[in-house]
Amino acid sequence: MSVAEIFKLHGERFFRKKERLSSKKQLVVSTGGGAVVWDVNWDYMQKKGIVVWLDVPLEALAQRIAAVGTHSRPLLHYEHGDPYTKALKRLSYLLELRGKNYAKANARVSLEEIAGKLGYRDVSDLTPTEIAIEALQQIEGYLKEEGGMVIAGL
Repeated sequence: MSVAEIFKLHGERFFRKKERLSSKKQLVVSTGGGAVVWDVNWDYMQKKGIVVWLDVPLEALAQRIAAVGTHSRPLLHYEHGDPYTKALKRLSYLLELRGKNYAKANARVSLEEIAGKLGYRDVSDLTPTEIAIEALQQIEGYLKEEGGMVIAGL
């Protein structure tokens, strides 16, 4: 089932309860933004790995979502208006709810900061490679901090 179907049939609470992270090692896991809502997920991520917040400007996210529609994103489908406005309003609300949890991440990768450093006018001009390099640099910085190597199991 798609996430949208699960939300429709069972609701968000059911989905969040069933959402679990892998117990395998040496993986990169890309969670949805709601994974941090449940303390059990957050505790697990912090205990088992390095948490990286990919901080994308809400406007850029809203543009991406509007381009494909909000139908596949159950939490963004409620607002009225054009797809961009709907997505931006809801994303703003969700960031307000989740922002303090995102801020607990071990590393933050800000697309605005990367774009600024590289002289891009828009974060959509960034390549996945440029973003990955910044993520690796942020992770390296975290690991160099006191205790980081121990936390990462290195």
